[in-house]
Amino acid sequence: MRIACIGGGPGGLFLSALVRRELPDAEVVVFERNRAEDAFGFGVVFSNATLGGIDAADPVLRDALLDHGRHWDEIEVRVHGTRLRCGGNGMASIVRSTLLRLLQERARVAGVDLRFETEVRDLAELEGFDLVVAADGANSRFREQASEVFAPSVDVASAKFIWLGTTYPYDGLTFVHEAGPHGVFAAHAYPIGAGVSTFIVETDEATWRRAGLDAFDVDQPPGPSDDATIAYLQALFADQLDGHELIGNNSRWGNFRTLRTARWSHGNLVLLGDAAHTAHFSVGSGTKMAMEDAVVLARALGEHRGDVPSALERYEAVRRPAVEKVQGASVPSLSWWEHFGRYHDALDAPQFVFHFLSRSIPRSKLQRRDPDFVAAVDRWWLGVHGTPPLSTPLETGAGTLPVRVLQLIEDGRGHRLVVDGAEVELTPAAEAAEGAAGLVEVTGDREADGATLEGLVRRQPALLVLTGGSDLDRTLLSERARMAHGVPTVLVGDHDDDAATTLVLSGRADAVARPATLAPGTGSVR
Repeated sequence: MRIACIGGGPGGLFLSALVRRELPDAEVVVFERNRAEDAFGFGVVFSNATLGGIDAADPVLRDALLDHGRHWDEIEVRVHGTRLRCGGNGMASIVRSTLLRLLQERARVAGVDLRFETEVRDLAELEGFDLVVAADGANSRFREQASEVFAPSVDVASAKFIWLGTTYPYDGLTFVHEAGPHGVFAAHAYPIGAGVSTFIVETDEATWRRAGLDAFDVDQPPGPSDDATIAYLQALFADQLDGHELIGNNSRWGNFRTLRTARWSHGNLVLLGDAAHTAHFSVGSGTKMAMEDAVVLARALGEHRGDVPSALERYEAVRRPAVEKVQGASVPSLSWWEHFGRYHDALDAPQFVFHFLSRSIPRSKLQRRDPDFVAAVDRWWLGVHGTPPLSTPLETGAGTLPVRVLQLIEDGRGHRLVVDGAEVELTPAAEAAEGAAGLVEVTGDREADGATLEGLVRRQPALLVLTGGSDLDRTLLSERARMAHGVPTVLVGDHDDDAATTLVLSGRADAVARPATLAPGTGSVR
């Protein structure tokens, strides 16, 4: 077989070495338009829990992390002048250029033909190759040349981000939140070695424009635009950087783009890594996902020797569900980063940190990772309310609800909340008058739902009960109602006690309601 790989990033390099092991007689050529020593960005981070499949295929990454990486167990969040930590999150990082160098060495030893400073512009240039692997990134030229087959779709996040570095010696993954004169900015920071830490800054678009940073978001060469942004952020995060510098590396403000493709292969062309899919960097490292793709594709080629169509079919059948799971988990995480300014202004530090860490996992899992952290958040709640979250009475304009877990009943009398024999009648949102408890049917159209909410809160409802739509849509509307407008909310869903506690303790909702029905002819709830 003759195999061409377009792109000499971690995914393409790892694949090329693995294929040579699976198919020792194959000719494998990697075409990379940049020089071997070029590396954009700063570092790559991996969680310990996700390295198993890569390590089983080849220990190169684990060896690289052991010999050259930085390791930590705790995540630190800095907000409102405090620093809180949560353990049980084993991770490691490495300088991207170091990882590339080690993967290049691995590929050369395996007999791969590495051709740097060689740009391939069209599939026709690769006539004679049995397989062409497009590992050329999220802006893949080869994917776009067959876009009608691959059918790519992109969701563009509203938050702005820029990838920087710093000489500040962070000792683990650290999230730094800083309110400035124009709004709230946040940084994801982690050490990568060589005296440098990655420092990714995010903010919402309105804050970014108020700060005047949009004036530099033009297709300008590195230099003045980088310098102006760096100067602004250097001043904003001065107390957090302790005199250390921020560093640019072809750094540009952008909006994260979640890419999905309907198919991953066409004829003898197959997509790998970011060319096929992306997931927000707060959940899934693109490098890790590309290397996992490489493991499965190389194995499929080995199992189906010479049968390229069968190998590509197997590759996609195995990898697509795993990728879609990561992309699904990234949705609430990405949403959090789109709205963190709201949470920063509304929540005390312990609740803010719990809100952040529980965006994708429940309280029980956080407690297993670090019981001391969860105990500290529980103490904060008890200090404010005096009772555990689900046992805390909820004061509303329609009366006091004695607990935070309710039942929602729908029958001939309409909708009502029931708890301990007490009932609260619910009025459809469109009809709710001042002081009434309104039932909101979430549609999933966030612009329309937001307009409905704004219309409702002007009538000063006593309570909003949110049903319909997805869990995320209900939650976002609930947060907007209670954090921006001070209206207590109840989220309807089949939440167990752990999920209910997570929602209430995090401030996503004031209470939850489980749908219930009445046993026929009895009037009793079942």
